Order: sequence, then structure tokens, then C-alpha cells
Amino acid sequence: MIRVVVDSIRVSLLTQHRVVVLRETDSKRYLPIWIGPFEADAIAMAIQGHEPQRPMTHDLLKALISALGGQISHIFVSAIQENTFFARIVIDQRGRMIEVDARPSDAIALAVRTEIPIFVKAQVLDQAGVLFDEEEQPTAVEPPTSEPTTGSSSEPELNDDSMSIFRNFINTLNLDDPPKGGSEKSS
Repeated sequence: MIRVVVDSIRVSLLTQHRVVVLRETDSKRYLPIWIGPFEADAIAMAIQGHEPQRPMTHDLLKALISALGGQISHIFVSAIQENTFFARIVIDQRGRMIEVDARPSDAIALAVRTEIPIFVKAQVLDQAGVLFDEEEQPTAVEPPTSEPTTGSSSEPELNDDSMSIFRNFINTLNLDDPPKGGSEKSS
């Protein structure tokens, strides 16, 4: 298994479809996974450190696992079949390891809340990963927020040169025709 981190969450301006982009920690490979808008928001909120007034589904799952004497060890994207990704949540319950089937977006939302490692099976990254060389590597971008941007001087300036890296990456994705049934399912 290969360790990855959440690099960013992207939104197609034309279709409003969301993609979570995982980045290999020791390489320039990226794994884009189509996800739903609610899961994208759940991941973005956790990354940004926003605490909801009431527990969201992923917060509830985290609390439930803990209340039952479990601790989430890690999650991993375990397979891709017909453009559908599959994931597993690995829980240590008093020395007994339990694997639970999950959609990657739900597993990632749980991982960012619990600050646990995210892994991808090598075969999945080999099959669906995108490699960037040194000149093309995108820089990390904050996930979208619901707050309007003010254009403050602390934000990096966006111009055609700085955006060409992202444009090239987005052009490799088929944004007009996402995989059937989303791109993730639990088995």
C-alpha cells in the first residue's frame, strides 16, 4: 500500500461535479476520485478545521467507533472496477482488526477527522493515478469554502501562468462524462 494525503478538492465550474485529489507522499502521482457534493463539503470542513454545531454523519461514525471500544487505524482505497473506486476502513477494537467496506469519500472524510493515514493499493494507483513532472506539479490549493473570497493580499495572485498547471490537469479529466453511478461504491 502507498501512503497518500488529500491534496485538494476540485469543482468543475461547468458541471459542478466534485473530485477529491489524493497525492502520493513520496512522489508526484495524484489520484483523482469523483465524489458527491455532500462528501466534498464534509472533507473540506474537516480539513479547514470547521466544527459543525451538530455532529455530521462522519462525526457520528467517529464517536460510535470510539464508544464501542474501537480506534480507527487507517483507511485505504482498495480497488477500482469499471471506473468505480472501493475503500476499506480498518478499525482496531481491543486488538481485533476489523475491516469495514466504505465509499472512498466517506472513508476519507473519516480519515481527515481522525487524522489517520490514508493508503491506496499500488494496483489502484498504477491504474488510475496521474503523474506530474517537476514543471507540471500543481501546488496545494485550499478546498472550496462557502465564504466569499475577498481578494486579500495574503492570497497568491492567480494568472494564466499559475493556472496553466491546473488547466492541464483538469483537461486530463473527462468532466463532461463522469463514470456511471458516480465513481465510488461500496461492495
